[in-house]
Formats: sequence, structure tokens, C-alpha cells
Amino acid sequence: MKLSKFRYKLPPELIAQHPSANRDECRLMVVDRKTGTIEHKVFKDVIDYFDEKDVFVFNDTKVFPARLYGNKEKTGAEIEVFLLRELNRDLRIWDVLVDPARKIRIGNKLYFGEDDSLVAEVVDNTTSRGRTLRFLFDGEYDEFKKLLYGLGETPLPRTITRKVEPEDEERYQTIFARYEGAVAAPTAGLHFSRELMKRMEIKGIDFAYITLHVGLGNFREVDVEDLTKHKMDSEQIIVGGDTVKIVNDAKDERHKICAVGTTVVRTLESCVTTKGRLTEYDGWTNKFIFPPYDFSVPDAFISNFHLPYSTLLMMVAAFGGYDLVMKAYDLAVKEKYRFGTYGDAMLII
Repeated sequence: MKLSKFRYKLPPELIAQHPSANRDECRLMVVDRKTGTIEHKVFKDVIDYFDEKDVFVFNDTKVFPARLYGNKEKTGAEIEVFLLRELNRDLRIWDVLVDPARKIRIGNKLYFGEDDSLVAEVVDNTTSRGRTLRFLFDGEYDEFKKLLYGLGETPLPRTITRKVEPEDEERYQTIFARYEGAVAAPTAGLHFSRELMKRMEIKGIDFAYITLHVGLGNFREVDVEDLTKHKMDSEQIIVGGDTVKIVNDAKDERHKICAVGTTVVRTLESCVTTKGRLTEYDGWTNKFIFPPYDFSVPDAFISNFHLPYSTLLMMVAAFGGYDLVMKAYDLAVKEKYRFGTYGDAMLII
């Protein structure tokens, strides 16, 4: 499959800049793979497509305030620092991206906060924009974390061109987020409200959770025409025993498994035996799913509307069938669905 097959015309005004007023009231396009039909619903109608003992699998990663603004020593130039992950807790060493990166060299110091309350030193170059920083802080770890996160802001993706607003702290996080480590939200999960999940519970739908700490690789552009040559960034995943049991029991009893988001699909498909059984795992995955692909675990899939050429769109096309998904995307543009992180959702059954 070629990269150029994932081009479609997306008017920029269809990229959502704000979330819908209520989590579960965005629009929902329902795509049926068997019949090829497409329906237009509201997200909370998702419950109508599932029965008692069906399982929804969610990603319970938690986004942290990963974007900081600091100043370079001597010149005072403003530098954006994007925290990727903590490498050494005791030494306060972090893997980061810096922008502009040109003049940020090993040995440089960066100052954060109005009163320069936090200082970091560049200790290594990792990629053209990647750096390793050591934060110079003498107090307790919890004090350091509080200060660091207090200086950071919600890491909205670049497609949201406005400034971060107070509501983003809550809305760019799922209501079931538990384990900190993501620099981007698992966006399909953002549509689930407490009320909707309560209604699902009452209907007898079961919930299971995996953890995939979403990295920036999610937004990395594919720069090869031949998709077999594309390499995904690795992301940390955890699938525990409870989830394995819930999913495998439901499969055995022929109940549906609905994967909420591309991160859940990638995790489930990374932890499956040759016999199609889910298995426990704590490690990393760089699995890249694009058409044609034979899925082992999910029977249904909820995802937002993704941008042209993105690996996320490729995964959706692999699940729903390339022709049907691209037809649905053309229709979504015509019907003015909202695209991207804060946009509307698609359910493929």
C-alpha cells in the first residue's frame, strides 16, 4: 500500500479547535463493514450498537503537562521544551525536544519560571531536535515534580493553533486516566462521559483497560511512499492479567470486543498469540498497522477523524476496509464533521 493512497482534501476549518460542549455529544459516524452502510448519530448513541457482556477496552494513560517555555542563559532567547519521558528519577534527567534547536548545545543552561525557579543543563544531543536535560534541583522529588508540572502546560497538538486555555487541562484528559506518562491524549477516549459509562454499566457492558503511553511518534509524518519501509517510534505498553481474562473470556463466549482508539488497537494486536489469544505484557511496541491487515482481537473500533497521510488513518482503513473508510472520510468532509484531536468520532462495526 502506498502513502499517496491516504490523501484526501481536508479544509483547514474542519480541524476542531475546541472540544464539543459535552464529551458524549459530538457527532458519531457509524460505518458497518458487512452492509457498507453509513449512519449519522450522536456519540452517546454508541451504546445502542452493543449488548450485555460485550467489552469496551480503554487506554488509561494520563497526559502530563509536557510543554514548557524557558530562556537560554546569556541571550535570554525563548526556547520551547517538550518533555518526552523521565530517564532517571534520582538525577532528574529527562528526554526532551527543544525548539528552536539550532543553538541549544551540550553545556547550555535553560531557565524556567518568572523568577528562574528551575534550571536545566543540556547533557546530551539525541536527534536534531532531541536533547537530554538534567534539571538542577536540590529538594525532594515530589517538590521537583510539582514545580516542573506547575511550569508546564497541556501539550495540545500543533493542529490546534490557539493558545492553551484552562478547560484544556480537564478536556484533554479521559475521565478514566490513571497512569501518568502520555504526551498526547488517546483521543477516542475523550468522548466518554461519566453518565455514558454509567449507562453502559447498567446495560451490562464490561470494561477493560490497557496502558499505552502515547508518544510524539503519533504525529510523526510518514516520509516514504512504500509503507513497508516506514518505522514507527516505540511506545510503552502494559496489558495486565485482569484485562487478558476479560477479553479472552468474552472472545470465547462470542461477545464483541470494542477497541476505543488506535492506541488500544495497537496494544491488543501487539500482545496476541498465534491462536488469537490476548496475553499479558509489559514492554514496548512499534507495531505499524496498515492495509491489508488481519485483526485478531477487536470486532469494533472507535476512532476520531484523522488527518491525511497519518498512520492513524492507515490503521482505521486497515480495520474498516480501505474503500469504505475513504468513502466515509469523503462524506465526513461533505457533512462538515470535525476532524482531529477535539473532533467527532467514527464507530466501525
